[in-house]
Amino acid sequence: MPKQKDKKVSPWLIVLPIILLVAIGAWQLLIRYEGQPPEIQLMELPSAIGPRQELTINVSDRKSGIRKIWVGILQNGKETVLLQKEIPSKSFFGGSIEKQAPFDITLEPEKIGLSDGEAVLRVSVWDYSWRHWWHGNVAYIEKTIYIDTKPPQIEVLSDSHNVSQGGTGLIIYRLSETCPQSGVVVGDNFFPGASGYFQDPLVYMCFFAVGYDQGVDTALSLKAVDAAGNTNKTGFYYHILKKQFKKDNIDITDSFLEKKQSEFQTMEGGDGKLSPLELFLKANGEIRAENFKSIMQITSQSDPVIYWKGAFERLPGSATRATYAEARDYLYKGKKIDHQTHLGMDLASIANSPVPAANAGRVAFTGRMGIYGNIVILDHGFGLFSLYAHMSSISVQEGQMLNKGDIMGHTGSTGMAGGDHLHFSMIVHDRFVNPLEWWDASWIENNITSKLARVPVKAK
Repeated sequence: MPKQKDKKVSPWLIVLPIILLVAIGAWQLLIRYEGQPPEIQLMELPSAIGPRQELTINVSDRKSGIRKIWVGILQNGKETVLLQKEIPSKSFFGGSIEKQAPFDITLEPEKIGLSDGEAVLRVSVWDYSWRHWWHGNVAYIEKTIYIDTKPPQIEVLSDSHNVSQGGTGLIIYRLSETCPQSGVVVGDNFFPGASGYFQDPLVYMCFFAVGYDQGVDTALSLKAVDAAGNTNKTGFYYHILKKQFKKDNIDITDSFLEKKQSEFQTMEGGDGKLSPLELFLKANGEIRAENFKSIMQITSQSDPVIYWKGAFERLPGSATRATYAEARDYLYKGKKIDHQTHLGMDLASIANSPVPAANAGRVAFTGRMGIYGNIVILDHGFGLFSLYAHMSSISVQEGQMLNKGDIMGHTGSTGMAGGDHLHFSMIVHDRFVNPLEWWDASWIENNITSKLARVPVKAK
């Protein structure tokens, strides 16, 4: 029987697996030896840290994943560890089980022995790279923070605070530190104070108001909140004077509804299916409320400057047709259909009379606004505004500075007005107040001017 020849093994059968293993190893080494450090995102912190602060930190590593997280805080040479966490790997070659790890830390300075003042927040994160002798790439950030656990102190500088229902008050106070929020709390309403009138930047002044619908037992207090969220409230001497306001019945006639129908339809912006009476009710209720919100938005920002001087002027040669806080029942064919409160003075003169600025100020708004028709709103500074409504024409522009008596346009009957007149309102921040006070030179001297002069701090 002939002898079989030995089969030769191809060298490629040996070389190819070796090449493949080397390639896989090189590829794995390339991945595991990556040099990109992790990323750290620290939530934006307030300028000061109070008694309790939530720290939100997000760390990520898209390649080898997160190995370890460390967070500490350094103050006066002493370091306190807030977090130290290690994250396991999938396997020797697989990297971390976490590519992204958001976490929260509750920082309570007093509990860990930190004092008020500067400190340094430190965050370090390592990944599962094989670099640096298998310790991985590291990312590090630090942020200087300021710890403030004590509430601001409030010192009342003005001496008396008598205010009527529907009226305006002024208080002047000094804070122990700059606060992003401070002012007067009147029941559930808050009136922000502002610095800038006095040379001392920590001395604030605040115009506030007691609503016509707030009783003489309404609680008033001063409140200040510092940058760290520490809050202080303190009382001050005040006396609320009781006021009586008028009541009136307003007859809504068919001729008035027909006259105003097209204007009400424009306000309503609907498909024209509402009756004239339904249009009126929507304007007097829903659109009135929308207009109020728009006005409050406009008056939420005020210049920290007193532009005005002396008593405010009323429309020259005018008669009063309706008063502030007048409670109105609206009647149609003898039946009550609505109720609203009139928050201004209706002044009637000759038709198309020139409308002067009641006092110096900056034009904060001009335009058409629902039930008010064509209106102008002036900012007189520190939250005090005047409003002029139902005008037939407007001749001033937003941002324009006006002196007392400058003509802004002419009276008219736009909006809800049944005839030519000027609706005039005074506003303190977000409350309509009684214009009679601001027309009275004696009231201004006794409640505003002399109070500013008696404060033992120099004005700018």
